[in-house]
Amino acid sequence: MAKGRPEISVEKCKGCGLCITACPKKILEMSKETNTQGVHYPVCSNEDQCIACTFCATICPDMVIDIIKED
Repeated sequence: MAKGRPEISVEKCKGCGLCITACPKKILEMSKETNTQGVHYPVCSNEDQCIACTFCATICPDMVIDIIKED
C-alpha cells in the first residue's frame, strides 16, 4: 500500500474542514492553534497511517494541501 504525508500550507488555509471529511483513514483533525488569519487549520494526527490517496488535496477548494509520497 502507498504511503505518504499531507503537507498543508497553514497560512493559506481557510479552515473549511472538507479535507477532514474526505480522509478515508480519519487522520486529519482541526488544530487547536490558529494561523495569522485566526483560522483553525487541519493537522495530521498520524502520518504513519496516510495512504497517499490524495482525497484531501483533491477536495481542498484552495489547493493548500500537497501529498508527499514516500517509497
